[in-house]
Amino acid sequence: MFHSVDEILAFDSRQTGLAIRKQVKRRLTSRDEVVSYLTKHMKDEDVKKLQRSELVLKKFGLLPRDFDLEKLLVALLREQIAGYYDPKTKTVNLLDWVPMEEQEPVMAHELTHALQDQAIGLDKWMKKGDKDLGEIKKDPTPEDIENDEMNDAREAVVEGQAETVMMQYELAPVGRSIADSPELVETMEAQMANGTDDSKVFKDAPIFLKESLTFPYSYGMRFVIKLMEKSGREKAFAGVLANPPHTTRQIMQPETYLSGEKIAPMRVPEFKRDFKDYVKFDIGAMGEFDVAVLIEQYAGKKLSERLYPEWRGGYYYAARPKNDAAAPLGLIYVSRWSSAEKASEFAEIYARSLTKRYKKAEEVGNASELPQEHPEYKVEVLKGRHAWMTEEGTVVVEEQGDTVLVSESLDAATTATLEREVFGK
Repeated sequence: MFHSVDEILAFDSRQTGLAIRKQVKRRLTSRDEVVSYLTKHMKDEDVKKLQRSELVLKKFGLLPRDFDLEKLLVALLREQIAGYYDPKTKTVNLLDWVPMEEQEPVMAHELTHALQDQAIGLDKWMKKGDKDLGEIKKDPTPEDIENDEMNDAREAVVEGQAETVMMQYELAPVGRSIADSPELVETMEAQMANGTDDSKVFKDAPIFLKESLTFPYSYGMRFVIKLMEKSGREKAFAGVLANPPHTTRQIMQPETYLSGEKIAPMRVPEFKRDFKDYVKFDIGAMGEFDVAVLIEQYAGKKLSERLYPEWRGGYYYAARPKNDAAAPLGLIYVSRWSSAEKASEFAEIYARSLTKRYKKAEEVGNASELPQEHPEYKVEVLKGRHAWMTEEGTVVVEEQGDTVLVSESLDAATTATLEREVFGK
């Protein structure tokens, strides 16, 4: 098994064009050692970020209210792990409980990480996208929001390249390649999305978690394959490591990366001033991937696949009232779309989600415009300003032009201030 590491590393180098600069260390490890390594490397700051994300995801309804995210992730690590490359020790870890023939494709994946590491220094490269907006003291700039997905995009490059090489390795013995086997790529993606027969923890996870965990592998692989088709191996491997994408949109729609599409960053409110009666809890981008999953959860995958490419920017800010730590989490979420028509479609889907996320959600006051039907797709659209009363306070969903503002569990004065800032009222 140890001898095959060098053969597979040579195969990976031929496939990627990334040079072998030094021998890769190797060791045999047990399942308990693997789980211990991975849990130990969930650093304190990662856990803090995870806890904040968990509450925000629950507010959006993307996780059930009684869900324990950390517990599930540890269970998933134990279930899903199939070998790993450690960039700190420059070592590929092989598993002592898995037959060699099953490990060889996994090694093709993990040794791609070794080549990436030798080319760019993986830890340092990944850290460039690792800025936690929830921890910084200053208000984030529009550029901070725009770059908040950088870590996700870089992870998709790293894992997408490794998945592509693993697939090539599995196809090579039968004289085939990814280029002439699109149906096998689709089968592999379906298997990733649904999990294998023995992946019970994964199968039972909420949609958002399943999609998040498979995103860097499935969308990442699709991204790398598209780059290979359009621009060749050099662009798909060394080229993209030198000039990586920085949004999930560029990963999900590789043509936007290849064309150098530039979307102007969204102007953001002065959060410190507007939330003067609140304590900041978390802040971040709501990228194209996030809205794709949100739409899928509340309106189905087909509608999600039609609507998410129309996304043009988004961010959220979560806070709690000062002197009331037990109060519901307050939230503003602003998204921008390709047109007013698409914004009003998204506003309707978001409004529809309220009855699934709250025990009660009763529309109150006079809506500025009544719901309408989309002339082409025969779906309802929501225009203007609408408000609902829930057990956690008022929810406002407001569409103006290409922008949708959502305010949840914030007081009326703060919501009004934010509306003025976002819409320039």
